[in-house]
Amino acid sequence: MTSYVENEVNAKFPFEIKEILDTVAEAVLEQENCPYETQVNLLITDNEGIHELNRQYRQVDSPTDVLSFPMINYEAAADFGAAEEDMDCFDPVSGELLLGDIIISAEKVREQADKYGHSLKREFAFLVAHSMLHLCGYDHMTREEAQVMEEKQEQALNGLGITRDNG
Repeated sequence: MTSYVENEVNAKFPFEIKEILDTVAEAVLEQENCPYETQVNLLITDNEGIHELNRQYRQVDSPTDVLSFPMINYEAAADFGAAEEDMDCFDPVSGELLLGDIIISAEKVREQADKYGHSLKREFAFLVAHSMLHLCGYDHMTREEAQVMEEKQEQALNGLGITRDNG
């Protein structure tokens, strides 16, 4: 897996951003049986930046914690066969599957870690896991979909030992 991180607000965390991104993303991809080498982009911004993107792309006029922009039009979640029908989903140089973009508000990471009483690392890892599931075609528009995503997020994070207690 190849990942790229742009930290436009020079956010500092007590962990390596790219290391957590790579570790969590790889765990989710393994869990979802992704058969390809992949590429993921991460942008770290602030509440103002994510607010503007949320307004522009989702017509929601408020900041959020994470946005996900998948490159694949899935017929079913984690059905990576859909990518084979659209060669634009693959990097022409590396051959990697372009999963998409993740945007995280550093301010929301801090706010939510404090609100939920867990570490910055756990909150950041949770947002990466959540977004990676979106990049794999999952959504949470219904109660059933939300339950599936919640279970998959916890499975990935627990498997890495990143829990609410010690993450």
